[in-house]
Amino acid sequence: MKLLLLLCTLAVAQGEFFTALVDLENVLFTESGMLDVLDHYIEEQEKHLQRLRESAENIRKVNRESLEDPESYLAHPVNAFTTVKRFLWEWVLIEEHVRAEQVKTDYLMNMSQYQNYFPGKEDIQGAAAALLRLQDTYRLETKDIADGTIEGVSQYRPVMSAEDVFEVGRAAYNDNDHYHSCLWLEEAFNRAIKEEKDDTLARRDKDKEIDIPTILDYLAYATYSQGDMKKALEFTDRLLEIDPNHARGMNNKDFFEYHLEEAKTARGDTGDMPADGDQHGIPYEEEEDDEDDITGDPYLEYSERQMYEALCRGDANVIKDLTDAKAARVLKCSYQHYNVPQLYLQPAKEEVVFPNPKLIYYREIVDDKEIAHIKKTAAPRLKRATIQNSVTGNLEFADYRISKSAWLKDHDDAIVARIRQRVSHYTGLDLRTAEELQVVNYGIGGHYEPHFDFARKEEVNAFKNLGTGNRIATMLFYLSGTEAGGATVFPRAGARILPSKGDAAFWFNLFRNGEGNFQTRHAACPVLAGSKWVANIWIHEMGQEFRRKCSLNPTE
Repeated sequence: MKLLLLLCTLAVAQGEFFTALVDLENVLFTESGMLDVLDHYIEEQEKHLQRLRESAENIRKVNRESLEDPESYLAHPVNAFTTVKRFLWEWVLIEEHVRAEQVKTDYLMNMSQYQNYFPGKEDIQGAAAALLRLQDTYRLETKDIADGTIEGVSQYRPVMSAEDVFEVGRAAYNDNDHYHSCLWLEEAFNRAIKEEKDDTLARRDKDKEIDIPTILDYLAYATYSQGDMKKALEFTDRLLEIDPNHARGMNNKDFFEYHLEEAKTARGDTGDMPADGDQHGIPYEEEEDDEDDITGDPYLEYSERQMYEALCRGDANVIKDLTDAKAARVLKCSYQHYNVPQLYLQPAKEEVVFPNPKLIYYREIVDDKEIAHIKKTAAPRLKRATIQNSVTGNLEFADYRISKSAWLKDHDDAIVARIRQRVSHYTGLDLRTAEELQVVNYGIGGHYEPHFDFARKEEVNAFKNLGTGNRIATMLFYLSGTEAGGATVFPRAGARILPSKGDAAFWFNLFRNGEGNFQTRHAACPVLAGSKWVANIWIHEMGQEFRRKCSLNPTE
């Protein structure tokens, strides 16, 4: 700007310097001053370019590491979160730097071609929610997640910066989840203090570092919302020590002090005000039990949520209780050809892993080539998975199902047709009325909370458009394993299946009398580490009349 003003001044300057050398001497001194202004401008531009170079190098370093093995890199939830955040922070700041210079450049136009591939604000909120979901389900400490320490993951250990941690806390704050907000904002505060003191720490672009007063401002309100006004006042006092003129901090201090004094007066003492809101986790609405549900079941001492999370973790105490309660169950494994000629030379590897619901686990039901083909075919067709509204029958998005899915038709793909035929051979069921092969890839902390595959009596609109009856059975293929998490669990039954590539689980959703088996209520646990791929075929009632004998016995 100084250079521009100087050049404008020269443009309107008076002439006639050629008439006296003494005036030209003065011009030389003027030129010396101009050079100082130009040097300052160049210095500022070099600083600006150096910041851009540093930002580019930081991003390039991470990008190179991630491209060595993208699937393994993104398998770590912290890497997945920071990847999303990078597009909404680092790249946005770079664009702001370029725009601020107001220099004609093709950069913005050239970058615009990539805009459609950028994660959006919804993605950062979803990625943060995924970390909180993993934290609750697997009982992880905030510091451990921020340090990249996740059990079962050894290849990567990404450490989150104070700003990274702050983004998670702010996402929880914006969602009015002040319990998690306090946990993550306090961790962000501790890391910001350490980063400020540690001169040897590899620091990122100065423009993107979160300042401590901002963290304290958020933290004070989040703590107050949790009911701990005394601690909120302590954070506010620390904020004002750093920034005595912080307007909101001063107002909050007066507010907290007034209400603390009011509370003391009301109690008639000077004791500390107790903190509220120490309950762990996000409130969870239990679904009302059906009249045909599990009355008298030994697992009723646990709520469904507790059972779901305990089974996801593989909680030793709960698993022991379940094992003791089901001690009488008979498990077996065998080779089976089911009198199907095609299976004589290559029989099914069948394992009965649970009695009620009867869960059959098939080993090596699909091979690596088939899996690779299915994933490659499905990948470009993936769309966010939906659930069917039990009242309207319409398909909707839901936070309790985080994944993307694609549907593959057997008449368009020989491999899909071959797999469907194999399922028919294994199960003895007619797949002509079965739904298409659904292929699913789970996202960051991807999960599907407890649900039924079959439609209950009150869900009169479910599958009405198909005209093939209810879902009699489910075949669930595991197209990948996971490094940690991602189990399939049956909270009402106490069953747990760990995904193993190439295997599949099969169960009947309906009893032989056509009634639903409520023990089949199941869930896909959050993926703690790894990229989980599954596929499933839902088999319907129509066409099974002579394949599965009917019975009036409700337990068969």
